[in-house]
Amino acid sequence: MSVAVKNLTKRYGATVALDNVTLEIKSGEVHALLGHNGAGKSTVIGCLGGRTSPNEGVITIDGQDFTELSPQESIRQGIAVIYQHLSLIDSLTVTENLFLGLEKSRAGFVERSRQREIAWECLSRVGATARPGDRVGDLAMGQRQLVEIAKALRRDTNLLILDEPTAALSPTEAERLAILVDQLREEGIAILYVTHLLNEVMQLADRVTVLRSGSAVWSERTADITKADVVSAISGDHTAANIRPAPCDATVDALFELRGFSTEGLESLDLSLQPGEIVCLYGLIGSGRTRLLETVFGRRRYRGEVLVEGKSHLIRNPNDALKAGIALVPSDRIKQGLFGRLTAAENTVTRVMSTLARFAVRDWRQERRIVEDTTNSMSLRPNVPDLAASRYSGGNQQKILIGRWINSASEVKVLLLDDPTQGVDVGARSEIYEVIRTLAATRRISVLFSTNEPEEALALAHRVIFMREGKIDESLTTDELVEETLLERVHSDSLAHSSSAEPATARFPHTESLRKQ
Repeated sequence: MSVAVKNLTKRYGATVALDNVTLEIKSGEVHALLGHNGAGKSTVIGCLGGRTSPNEGVITIDGQDFTELSPQESIRQGIAVIYQHLSLIDSLTVTENLFLGLEKSRAGFVERSRQREIAWECLSRVGATARPGDRVGDLAMGQRQLVEIAKALRRDTNLLILDEPTAALSPTEAERLAILVDQLREEGIAILYVTHLLNEVMQLADRVTVLRSGSAVWSERTADITKADVVSAISGDHTAANIRPAPCDATVDALFELRGFSTEGLESLDLSLQPGEIVCLYGLIGSGRTRLLETVFGRRRYRGEVLVEGKSHLIRNPNDALKAGIALVPSDRIKQGLFGRLTAAENTVTRVMSTLARFAVRDWRQERRIVEDTTNSMSLRPNVPDLAASRYSGGNQQKILIGRWINSASEVKVLLLDDPTQGVDVGARSEIYEVIRTLAATRRISVLFSTNEPEEALALAHRVIFMREGKIDESLTTDELVEETLLERVHSDSLAHSSSAEPATARFPHTESLRKQ
């Protein structure tokens, strides 16, 4: 199967989302689609998946031309889109999700045993260890991703579109997905792979196309290019280099401290941050880094002491944390942070509206000033404060969310960031890093962030705290570290655990027998 778009154009009023984009995805090829947030990648996916109707251009599928596709026609033509936010229903079993709306029935009765047999086959094909009767909400994110792909492949998919497929996966889960992508390529399936992780691109893709401001500006075979070529194509005239933060003053008293801090899954921890210090919690998914940030923000009960500027605070809920000057930007900005239906402006000032109000009446002039200053400093694109937050790309949504806590009316002293650039492109990452560095240097805010990306840890942090199994292993300054050291530490931990884990075939004997069929 070959799918091509030619001169695809999509306009939203005066804004051009796609401008004469042309590209081809061939059978048995992994085609990476890259670009800044807002470059037009989601719009291309929307046109192919039937969610978006182009104003001009043609979509050609095996020689047949379409001026637009409906979701139903897209599926009939063998196109399946796996979005970053999965479409599975958590309360249903794996089998029920695979057959939702397409149940096997005879004489008006659902053939449950036949559905289970087919579900085993689908799960085996994608290498999932989940079982047909498992409730989807109980599965790890990596297994959910595989179930979603299995659901798509059950419909005789010929073009599989993967939108940021590893954004929420652990390194081990990402490696398993890479093996599956290779397998599907060998089966002749065309794959459009959208990601911000350039190592994945160089490892998996046969061809790379870069979008910039709605136009396809660059397309090359990966065998003929380097990662530096890709960065240059994405960034254009903007450098993607990151400068490490200036040293903070280690002689002053700590701004933020945890003493004997523990909760379920976290052993007793002690740590402190100086004013203006940026500290990274580095470890695999499941190491406890997210649990630590969420507990500090009041999402779980804890034992121990939380101090801000030397004063002890009892954090029973997020509102207590905010009163203490502690704010959290969660990893899932859609579900846990952003108000999608509100505008960018409303999201920015939602926490300070009452502070700015006079006699219970909103001060619109003050709000507009703060929004303008914040969106300009965050390089929001497009800088249209009255646009709904849900209409922005992932990187710009993250800017809006960070802007909520760092605007000039905010009293945040400690900023917690959980995977701050998950699903964010190279250019937007550099801009977010610069905002955080400037915030720490000029306003002396302490920043504690989590990541499992070595480049991010070294680009942004003064100090790296290694976490594993809910405890702190070690704390080192970034001057003492290189990327190879970080990778070696995290993967050695991962391998140690995986070697002692029970093989999937031992737990689920059907899996191996089905693979041999």
